[in-house]
Amino acid sequence: MVRVWILTALAVALLVAVLAAAALFAWPSGSVGASPTGLATISPGFSGHVESVSVTDSGKPLPVLLRRGTLWPRKRLAAGERLTVDVVIRRPSWIGWLVGGTVRRTVTVVTPVAHVQSTLLRPVRGTPVSVRYAEPVSRVVIGRSRHRSTGSGLSVVPLGVVASGAGSSGTTTVAAAARAWEKLSRPIRVSWFLAGPRPQLVASPSDGAALAPRGALTLTFSQPVADVFGSRLPRLDPATSGHWRQVDANTLSFQPAGLGFGLGGTVQVRLPERALVGGRARRFLSWHVLPGSTLRLQQLLAQLGYLPVRWQASADPPPTPAAEVRSALAPPHGVFSWRFAQMPAPLHALWTPGRWNVVTEGAVMRFEDDHGLATDGVAGPQVWRTLLHDELAGRRYGGGYSYVLVHETVPESLNLWHDGRLILTSPGNTGIPQAPTAPGTWPVFEHISSGTMSGTNPDGSHYNDPGVRWISYFHGGDALHAFPRPSYGTPQSLGCVELPESAAAQVWPYTPVGTLVTIAP
Repeated sequence: MVRVWILTALAVALLVAVLAAAALFAWPSGSVGASPTGLATISPGFSGHVESVSVTDSGKPLPVLLRRGTLWPRKRLAAGERLTVDVVIRRPSWIGWLVGGTVRRTVTVVTPVAHVQSTLLRPVRGTPVSVRYAEPVSRVVIGRSRHRSTGSGLSVVPLGVVASGAGSSGTTTVAAAARAWEKLSRPIRVSWFLAGPRPQLVASPSDGAALAPRGALTLTFSQPVADVFGSRLPRLDPATSGHWRQVDANTLSFQPAGLGFGLGGTVQVRLPERALVGGRARRFLSWHVLPGSTLRLQQLLAQLGYLPVRWQASADPPPTPAAEVRSALAPPHGVFSWRFAQMPAPLHALWTPGRWNVVTEGAVMRFEDDHGLATDGVAGPQVWRTLLHDELAGRRYGGGYSYVLVHETVPESLNLWHDGRLILTSPGNTGIPQAPTAPGTWPVFEHISSGTMSGTNPDGSHYNDPGVRWISYFHGGDALHAFPRPSYGTPQSLGCVELPESAAAQVWPYTPVGTLVTIAP
């Protein structure tokens, strides 16, 4: 009898153990899974509840909200981010003693990425041009338009263009977010073409548009590049340092190096073969490069020593080509101040930071002459490139700053200033009433030690004076120069400022190309 009782007890104990083991393995333990809208779904299992949840991004805590079983981030996340989700689930007490009071689940979640199925679109004539995504997207930006919400999500997003007529080919960019709480993806360039017998081309930026100095030029063809050009590559004019790369079978892109395309210039691409651009067969495409700002031009000229003012930056840009180009378009903050305590008031009145003025023009001409460039006073691509090279190399102009002030009040006089000092005052002669010297301020544009001066007298006769010494032309045929006269200090010339030989010889070395000459009452 005892033996039967023992066997029965053992059987009951074994049954309880089996049931406990079954409960341990079969009891719902909670789960963390994917969500079609949120970051993740959390299921605590039968009669359990979520005790805590934490999300980390590269070890940093991420604020989240759990609402009705769906986990939502409290900040926008980038697509493709790897997150660690850690969840603690508490089971009910009546079963917890058997299967454990809590269970922990740790999973890795990757935020979804909006994948464009194809960047080369082949729409049917008369139909909307649309881009297809591998899965629905919640937000999309087309080109530079405002954000467009797709509501519950669309896999096919119209670009707002109908494939017909002149719009048979084109290009734009799309940026999208698979979830409403995600950041937009980087813009992806998409191009579209209608079927045609000849190769078609779309360029980004479009032909004739503005081009950033260090921006890429991208050419997308309706056919593979190898079929259109073989192994040949387009050519740039002017030649620019950089390289072509083949982005995909149909796309070439040129990325400039160094200082990039010339500021304010024009870039032309010559194709190896003609292609249809906007419905016309073209061999050449061109773009206008964004110009540098007048303010940055003045900052550089001041730093290099070509202006009567100095400039102090609040924070100097890094000494790199890329930083210098950025500063040319968006000048850094800083302060201008006069280099010299003693300079005439008329010169002060001519200077305005940020606006083109004759002081800036004269400085550009002095810089051009100093570097063997055409002295037209225009800050073109070559001037900008040379300026930026000098700035990066730390070169400075050591010739000082000169200014000439001529007073036409009798007795007429010339005053020469250099680096804040009055170097010389001399009597001089300006133009007679029939051929007056033009009032105003002009930069010297030609500087020669000797030359022949010829022209027409007021009575119609001609004059031809060879061997005139110490000439500095500043306005048309008007010049500072030596000329023998019985007296000086009254209007006697045909528009020039005549000086005694000794005074002209002293003035000439201080009046190179770009020096400002003011003719004042």
